[in-house]
Amino acid sequence: MGCHKAILLAVTMLAGGICHAPQADAQTFRTYRCADGTRFIVGFYDGDKRAFLQIDGEPVTLAKRLAVSGARYSGAGITLTIGKAGTTTVKHLKRPVTACAVI
Repeated sequence: MGCHKAILLAVTMLAGGICHAPQADAQTFRTYRCADGTRFIVGFYDGDKRAFLQIDGEPVTLAKRLAVSGARYSGAGITLTIGKAGTTTVKHLKRPVTACAVI
């Protein structure tokens, strides 16, 4: 009887460890090309409201900002706007706002 309890305890602990193991955060990466020739990669992680950009060879983290429609992220002189309809624009390095599309 003691052996059965030990096996049951081991199975229960193993199942509990598997069920409560931390999940890896889901992530989304998109590559964009803009009308002015700019290319950038943006990454989003579940549970994180920031956008992580790789633009002009430099990594930049953008904080989420208040937006009327869609999502807007900004920081370090860069503003990324993603509309509800999927339209995306970027403004950086004192360049004008330019339309971008996923490639």
